[in-house]
Amino acid sequence: MMYSRSNVLFERAQQLIPGGVNSPVRAFKSVGGTPVFMRSAQGAHLFDVDGNRYIDYINSWGPMILGHAYEPVVKAIQEYATYSTSFGAPTELEIKIAELIVSMVPNIDMVRMVNSGTEACMSALRLARGYTGRNRFIKFEGNYHGHADAFLVSAGSGVATLEIQSVPGVTKTVAEDTLTAPYNNLPAVEQLVAAHPEQIAAIIVEPVAGNMGCIPPQPGFLEGLRQLCDDNGILLIFDEVMTGFRLARGGAQELFGIRADLVTFGKIIGGGMPVGAFAGPKEIMEHIAPAGKIYQAGTLSGNPIAMIAGYTLLKTLQENPVIYQQLEEKKNYLVNGLREALGAAGVIHQINHLGSMMSVHFTEYPIIDFTAASGANNELFKRFFHAMLERGVYLPPSAFESWFISHALTRADLDFTIAAAKAAIKAVKNS
Repeated sequence: MMYSRSNVLFERAQQLIPGGVNSPVRAFKSVGGTPVFMRSAQGAHLFDVDGNRYIDYINSWGPMILGHAYEPVVKAIQEYATYSTSFGAPTELEIKIAELIVSMVPNIDMVRMVNSGTEACMSALRLARGYTGRNRFIKFEGNYHGHADAFLVSAGSGVATLEIQSVPGVTKTVAEDTLTAPYNNLPAVEQLVAAHPEQIAAIIVEPVAGNMGCIPPQPGFLEGLRQLCDDNGILLIFDEVMTGFRLARGGAQELFGIRADLVTFGKIIGGGMPVGAFAGPKEIMEHIAPAGKIYQAGTLSGNPIAMIAGYTLLKTLQENPVIYQQLEEKKNYLVNGLREALGAAGVIHQINHLGSMMSVHFTEYPIIDFTAASGANNELFKRFFHAMLERGVYLPPSAFESWFISHALTRADLDFTIAAAKAAIKAVKNS
């Protein structure tokens, strides 16, 4: 692969943009080297500025579930862009997508649109605090809920990638209200609740962690959180920025049959456009302004371009449930092929997966929390990442990120990926 144009662009970018990127994980800090600048994408493939083609397992960190430049979404955007890119006033589209989301997701009556997953989680937490009259909340080590101050304590994703343990700018007072527990460790959560009676407003959790690799919940973990919240007047928030509409039409709530009090969504509800949302039962959601006194606002919330893109994508998923079965079949085929490839090379590994999410960890230990993910051979992952990149497969540039399977992947794409893995791991071992 040739990266001359990407190298030139990165040099320019570093003079104008902090670190040369507008989101930290893109900088390749975790894996080393120069980030690849993309020019276009179609289906399951990315094309960089040097003309290289890659099979994509990032999918814009999840939302491109049907592949890049999905034609119905593109046509809808083109049509609605001629009306205006923003009104700053309500539109019928906002009602239609809210109706669609409520019809697909269990246990919600109302939806508030925002502009990112970070904003959705930040707003859901504010709502939980205002509703309960409590200030503290519990999050899990390695779970990433965006870059709002309160969430940057023991966060995963880019914070873990850059090994930032204490984030400058986050005050001690804010951090003290954030209580943390190991993911999949219910007794630790029970201890925190017991130690802070009637102080905890919410427990926020990625029902399937996607920011320390893909880590499914252990049996009984989510059920235990639900019971703990019920017993102590705490709201349970599911951060479904990654899992929403990806693991099932109704997300993790549908998949696991567990009710959340509030749920947050991200880019998938905008077909990849900048968007987010939080949702819940009417009793809680009507405390948000202007219906209630808990303030949240945004000029671009419900942007018509994002709304039509998201509506078109979600309607496709609603009307074609077989997509989820097909996604899982593709994922299983890839997982089995990778296991065979890595096993034949004598490389110790774990592959975590659920639905159309997965991750590869080079370790003999099960990956059930952030400590386990951090203890894997992430140096080997770096070398594997670059060997795969050289062979035309674009993986997340961090061992702490989930891979995402798109419906656009063909059997030929999967076979190519498996063959690339066999060659890549052989090259890494011989280097």
